[in-house]
Amino acid sequence: MAAGPGFLIGAIGCFLLAHAAYSTIQYRGVLKILEEEFSGSPFNVVIEILLGLGLSMWAALSVPGNFSSILPDSDENRYVSLPANLDFMIFNHRGRVLPRDVDLKLTT
Repeated sequence: MAAGPGFLIGAIGCFLLAHAAYSTIQYRGVLKILEEEFSGSPFNVVIEILLGLGLSMWAALSVPGNFSSILPDSDENRYVSLPANLDFMIFNHRGRVLPRDVDLKLTT
C-alpha cells in the first residue's frame, strides 16, 4: 500500500483528533486544581477538533479510490453475481409469517 497524500492527510487528521482529546483531558485537570466547573472545551480545541474531523473525513473518502457502480444492469459492474454454491441460500426463514398480499393505498 503506497502512502499517498490522502493517507498522510488522514494521519494528520487522526493526530489532530488525538491531540484535541489530550488537550481536553489536560484542561479538565487544570480546572480540577483551580476548583472550577468544566463548561466546555476551549475555543482552540474546538477548532482543532473540527479541522481534524474535516481532514479525516476527506481522507476516508479519497484514500479508498473511486466508487464502483451498484446498478445491476451496468456493463462495468462485475461485483453483482449469484453465488456458485446455492447451499447457503435459505428460503425457510421468519419472513414467511408476514402477509404475502399487502394492499397499501394512500388516502387523501
